[in-house]
Amino acid sequence: MDKIGCIAVLNAGSSSIKFAIYDAHDDGTQLFHGQVEGIGTSPRLQAFKADGTLVAEKDWRDGTLDHHGATDEIMSAGRELLSGRHVLAFGHRVVHGGTAYAAPTRIDAAVLTELRKLVPLAPLHQPHNLAPIAAILKATPHLPQIACFDTAFHRSQPALAQKFALPRELTADGVRRYGFHGLSYDYVMARLKEIQPELAKSRLIIAHLGNGASLCAVRDGRSVASTMGFTAVDGLMMGTRTGALDPGVLLYLLKERGLDATGIEDLLYRKSGLLGVSGISSDMRTLRASAAPEAREAIDLFVYRIVREIGSLAAALGGVDGIVFTAGIGERDPATRAEISAGCAWLGLKLDPALNAAGNGRISVDSAAVSAWVVPTDEQRMIARYTRAALRG
Repeated sequence: MDKIGCIAVLNAGSSSIKFAIYDAHDDGTQLFHGQVEGIGTSPRLQAFKADGTLVAEKDWRDGTLDHHGATDEIMSAGRELLSGRHVLAFGHRVVHGGTAYAAPTRIDAAVLTELRKLVPLAPLHQPHNLAPIAAILKATPHLPQIACFDTAFHRSQPALAQKFALPRELTADGVRRYGFHGLSYDYVMARLKEIQPELAKSRLIIAHLGNGASLCAVRDGRSVASTMGFTAVDGLMMGTRTGALDPGVLLYLLKERGLDATGIEDLLYRKSGLLGVSGISSDMRTLRASAAPEAREAIDLFVYRIVREIGSLAAALGGVDGIVFTAGIGERDPATRAEISAGCAWLGLKLDPALNAAGNGRISVDSAAVSAWVVPTDEQRMIARYTRAALRG
């Protein structure tokens, strides 16, 4: 591997592309990170050194920059920042790998075609994930690109955990539970193996709580069950997503309220969750700061749904030894952690208030039958690791 080579990681969303550049010889050493945000409205690029120093900034007030153009701008900024180093490979977060892709995969035109067939399974994520890949494949086809899938971690689940009670032909056509946030769960488990190897071998529930939220039951490092299913709208209440919903509600909205598929999609993904219940915001920080009863109700429902699903996953595991909080809310909101833990007292979970306020490592009392932990996630670093491993064959 080239001594001055780097690995670039791209994580594309609907209106942004986050990026990070790592030393190819040490996937723990980040050189730069940043994002292009506001794609389609008021795009702005910012790049930072690993210590947070701003080193590049550019905006496009006309709003014409699309994902392909944003990728080109990131590549251009990267060349300037790296000053002599060059990118050996790109690693990408791809939400959906379907049933065919259960491990990081090098992308060529044929693989890209197959991944595009999965767009109907993740219409709000997959097209944006694939846009930078297509742009790089066109501009620099010789550079390796590695797709890392959010669904891959859950492919270890038992067959029954992946099924819906639907006709067999639909299951055979791919209508099944996939699970998401896999790269986050993968990274958290890797960290636990480093800091608490015995805990990593036990029965765990990992709570990835952010604007998107899910839980995963893990036994001996492998996914057993998850709250997200066929799509990333299932399971927990989220920032703007409903989470689990009685299918009869959708039939009612179609028949009685006149919503079409587009309207229902907008409702499920963009207008519900914390935003819909509160009528104020999708941001937990804003709701915590509000005195409005609607804000309190939204928080209470968010916590209630998590506590209920923890009970479900504890049953799937046959008991639980530890609960791990991660992602934006999970890592930074002691109040939410405390409220969830209070609801799980029946499991034997009890937090240490001082440790919970600190929010790093173990946050439960020593005597708790079920321990609680805060482990920050880093999906981009996980992608860099997989990309580096793929380069090594």
